[in-house]
Amino acid sequence: MQEKTSPNFTSPIESQQHSSFSRELRIWGRDIAIALGLAVFIIVFLYQPVKVEGTSMAPLLSDQERIFINKYLYRFEPIHRGDVVVFWYPLDRSMSFIKRVTGLPGDTIDIRAGELYVNGKHVPEPYVPPRYFDDSNYGPITVPPDEYFVMGDHRDSSNDSRIFGPVPRKFIYGKAVFAYWPFNEFGEISAP
Repeated sequence: MQEKTSPNFTSPIESQQHSSFSRELRIWGRDIAIALGLAVFIIVFLYQPVKVEGTSMAPLLSDQERIFINKYLYRFEPIHRGDVVVFWYPLDRSMSFIKRVTGLPGDTIDIRAGELYVNGKHVPEPYVPPRYFDDSNYGPITVPPDEYFVMGDHRDSSNDSRIFGPVPRKFIYGKAVFAYWPFNEFGEISAP
């Protein structure tokens, strides 16, 4: 007695469905690879997430806040007074600091009873709340070429250019542009 066997083949409809599913899977894989590649490119070359450590930029930025910095911007445009920048700490290049630019190359900086004067003119600083005010004196000092005078907004607890001097341009590697965590701080970080 012979056993009957049925041929092992797939119908044209099943074959078409399998082919369609495979094609869809390849498209999804390609799209995910492209998206990951773009994300890596953006993070490596344009934006970088950083965590703020300390309170020297309070109330604008708080301890443990997460922000994005733009690492590419200053290749095409100059640093402006009021920009919040991230730079290598001049006394220890293994550490990064975040501060506000208060003096540009060639500016004469003078701090009298905590009030900032640039080139002899008083500069209002609405971003420094009275409770963070520091009534000390500093200067006058002329910012050297290709260097920047930086200060924290929390003046009475900031290690800044009043301590370590102006920051060379080559040490500044990004501008703070966007806060993303905690969610109640979500939004753009803009200069006054």
